[in-house]
Amino acid sequence: MKTFSKYALAAACLATTTTAFAPPALSGVVQTTANTQLFSTVDDKTEVREYFNNEGFNRWNKIYSESDEVNTVQLDIRNGHDQTIQKILNWVEADGDIKGKTVCDCGCGVGSLAIPLAQMGAKISASDISDAMSTEAAARAKAMGIRNAKFYTSDLESVKGKYNTVTCVDVAIHYPTEKMAEMVGHLCSLADERVLISFAPKTWYYDLLKKFGELFPGPSKTTRAYLHKEEVVREALKKAGFEVAREEMTGTNFYFSRLLEAKRV
Repeated sequence: MKTFSKYALAAACLATTTTAFAPPALSGVVQTTANTQLFSTVDDKTEVREYFNNEGFNRWNKIYSESDEVNTVQLDIRNGHDQTIQKILNWVEADGDIKGKTVCDCGCGVGSLAIPLAQMGAKISASDISDAMSTEAAARAKAMGIRNAKFYTSDLESVKGKYNTVTCVDVAIHYPTEKMAEMVGHLCSLADERVLISFAPKTWYYDLLKKFGELFPGPSKTTRAYLHKEEVVREALKKAGFEVAREEMTGTNFYFSRLLEAKRV
């Protein structure tokens, strides 16, 4: 009974945060089989953009900083996200060849990955669907005297160009299941050498936590959250001509993220 209560409580807390797995109720919308895909494709993007330009920005800017104005759940998520970022940086540092290379960071947030990569000598092109997020990232980079990083506002599908490395960390949770393979394919089309992507894996355990979370809606509107089957992501990478070279899993109490590094073959 204690174990069940622990998981139920965790799921309830998960429902109050975007990185968690509890999508909010759809107010005033009746979905049918015919309009579900159109709704997901269009409305998810609008929902994410509006959320991270308003209430979401204030919340996540605190989480992705050293602010003390965070609760226990948010602090746990910060630690989990930091672990994922550090794992990427450890890989890059071990390779020792990032200086002068071009990196495209899709869904850069406030620059948690883009800024340290720029400090390591990479030429950064970073974007986020939220103007508030990309503006904050640019301000943080400027305050640190970084000149080899460009930050701009764009949805992932509109990002163009060719880069040595493409990164997309903790963004896939906002993408509907039916769009995941297409999104991975687009990331691969931008990369000459490798893609680094993280996502919340769809397993029976995390799926159960998500379902519990939906029973305890949070006090404020966030965004829908999607888990993704790892085999779907791997197959999309393979189809695009990439092979997984390294992988990691980060799991804290309220943060779960599978990280894959795939290289072009």
